[in-house]
Amino acid sequence: MSVSLTPSAVRHVKKSLAKRGSGIGLRLAVKTSGCNGFAYALEFVDSANPEDECFDSLGVTVVVDPRSLGMLDGTELDFVREGLNEGFKFNNPNAKANCGCGESFAV
Repeated sequence: MSVSLTPSAVRHVKKSLAKRGSGIGLRLAVKTSGCNGFAYALEFVDSANPEDECFDSLGVTVVVDPRSLGMLDGTELDFVREGLNEGFKFNNPNAKANCGCGESFAV
């Protein structure tokens, strides 16, 4: 089981954590929502819960709760700029379908 960040995502997270002034990393989770059934949830995290799985990705801690881990295993999180837009892009091998906005998926 693993979740990883690209170098671009690592730079963005480290910059954001420094600006925020605290935090150990990024929490990645799945919630029921969106046009395909599930949506990704991201937040900066100050501490992990005892049941969480923690992954080190190029010096950034990625925290995933046990309920989300099965749907996120193998996911690579990238930070991309496309024209005037920028944001996280999820490369999830478990997703069978994605919506046009890239924010929701089906497994």
